[in-house]
Amino acid sequence: MSVATSDNNRSTSSRIHPMKFALYIACASIVMMFTGFTSAFIVRQAAGNWLEFNLPVQFFYNTGVVVLSSLCLHASFIFFKKGKEVPYKVLLVATFLLGLLFLYWQYSGWMDMNSMGIYLETNPSSSFIFVISGVHAAHILGGVTALIIALIHAFSLKFSVTPKRKLRLELTLIYWHFVGILWIYLLVFFVRA
Repeated sequence: MSVATSDNNRSTSSRIHPMKFALYIACASIVMMFTGFTSAFIVRQAAGNWLEFNLPVQFFYNTGVVVLSSLCLHASFIFFKKGKEVPYKVLLVATFLLGLLFLYWQYSGWMDMNSMGIYLETNPSSSFIFVISGVHAAHILGGVTALIIALIHAFSLKFSVTPKRKLRLELTLIYWHFVGILWIYLLVFFVRA
């Protein structure tokens, strides 16, 4: 009887949490969407009438921002698990501010493109850049919203390392890492296309 109970506990503890599973499914669908965008980009580029232009420098700055923000959030999560409240909160705030900086530089990059006479409707190439980077920025905005919720929990609730709070922060971390990796992929794609 105890062996069967032990096996049940082991199989229950090795299963993925349903919220994590749902997040992974959402990330997979986002990957499929951006794969569709980049595939359409390649097909349309091959058709001709394609305007070549340099990407705004802010897009490159944002790569550093996204990497630094991922490192900050990862460290925040580690400090949270270790019960170190102050570094956990400081790094969570830093991640949030870096997320806002990413959005600001994204917008600034679009404005620089406009100042060069490159608009959404200028050419299919500019349309793709605006749409793909805009949809990615919307996903970053979703991550910033998750960070706002994490900050509310961090500063309004008594500090406590509970499984529920750990899971919420871990879900935010997974999503933030995901959108960061997605941005790096998109930038490399834009540069090499």
